[in-house]
Amino acid sequence: MGISDWKLKLRYGKLKTPFSHFTVLADGKVIKEMDGFDCPKGPAWMGIKVWAIDCGMAIDMARVIGEDIGFKVKQSHDSILVYDTAPEEPPRDNPYGYDIKFTPYTEE
Repeated sequence: MGISDWKLKLRYGKLKTPFSHFTVLADGKVIKEMDGFDCPKGPAWMGIKVWAIDCGMAIDMARVIGEDIGFKVKQSHDSILVYDTAPEEPPRDNPYGYDIKFTPYTEE
């Protein structure tokens, strides 16, 4: 299925999914070297796109996936931002995350 095919099918209801698409931005700390990612240890923002049931699941997925790869999300109430966004990859049978990116910063 071509990229335009699945997007059109999703838009017009021919491709059905129980999931919604979100982009999650999480403020936290890289706590160890991460295979496949070029981000130094220390404070950083993680961005991840997810297919999830709802906003709460999207947040949980960002936390769990982040921890699995060496990123710890801050515990403050404003450390996670969630946006309803257009997908770049089609939905699957299960929730999943993709396009993880890190932006390091310095605390001053």
